[in-house]
Amino acid sequence: MNDSTYLQRILGIVCSVFDAYSAVLFLPAAGRDARAAGSGATDVRLASVFSLGDKISPETTLAPGKGLVGWIVKNNKPLLVNNFDQSKSLLGYYTSNEEATIKAFLGCPLRGGGALCLDSKRTYSFSDKDQKILHLFADLVQDMSDQCCRVHESMDQCRYYGALRAVQGLRSKIGRWNRFLDAYLALLAESARFGHAFFAVREEWDEKYYLEGWNEKLFDNEHHDRRFDLGSGLVGWVFRNGQPVFAGEKEPAGAGSPLFARDVKTRAYNRVICLPVAVRGETRGVLGLACQEPGGYDEELKSFVAAAADYLSLFLENLYLRSKLGEALAKPPKEPSKKPQEKDPDEPV
Repeated sequence: MNDSTYLQRILGIVCSVFDAYSAVLFLPAAGRDARAAGSGATDVRLASVFSLGDKISPETTLAPGKGLVGWIVKNNKPLLVNNFDQSKSLLGYYTSNEEATIKAFLGCPLRGGGALCLDSKRTYSFSDKDQKILHLFADLVQDMSDQCCRVHESMDQCRYYGALRAVQGLRSKIGRWNRFLDAYLALLAESARFGHAFFAVREEWDEKYYLEGWNEKLFDNEHHDRRFDLGSGLVGWVFRNGQPVFAGEKEPAGAGSPLFARDVKTRAYNRVICLPVAVRGETRGVLGLACQEPGGYDEELKSFVAAAADYLSLFLENLYLRSKLGEALAKPPKEPSKKPQEKDPDEPV
């Protein structure tokens, strides 16, 4: 069983114990990354639900302070409402007119952010004693969530380590640069779980850059062959400044600067990573990852993509040195210079 199945079983038990109509669990929308960063109250998403009906929206996301659940998240306090008045507040997770039938509500905050909540179609369904018992269930759910996070972190680390080993193996298996780059980008996108990976390069002293490789097409038109100005887009910024960019943690990646240029329409990416790739001390390439799903960036992911970019930089550095060595060996050796003979004073000019 996966995590959501376990959580749903626990919510089913909670719903039965309290004779509730629905039990809902909200967790931070940014996942464990926001909790680890200690960023305080954040948007929460519906992580699991058990209900006697089918009118709960599975895609519900609530901001701190929005409705009763948002009040719990913002104030980090439990809430008991035994005569719910829809004209003064809202739940926000029901579809249609189902919310109008709810008469009582009970919710408890989780230590790591989020809330465990119950509702009922009967007034005065919950008591102060129920609130204390729900707090124990909230601690159980939090412990389980933390354990799941640790398991996922360990699995991520193993996946990233295996990917880096596979990247190192590509060099001995694939001799041609274009085939190596295709395999490298495909492996990077799969391991980081991003839909798109690409590599942009610029020639020395050039004020433009272009795409040299990608695992999936970034555009629906001919822009893959276009040369972009260094002053445009997130990729251009990384070329100019030599610093990485992790866009999309707080707002969609396309909400600010475009990825390449304002007149180039890409897919609706929610997260974008751009990393500088240096050769001879200069940023000659930008390694990019783009994803249409929202989320955050944990330290394991950041370390993995940084190591992958460093490896690509070292690989290109070796190619450059090998090319220079090949050019030097291809040149014919210079003949030793001969000492000029002294001119005979009696020789005619």
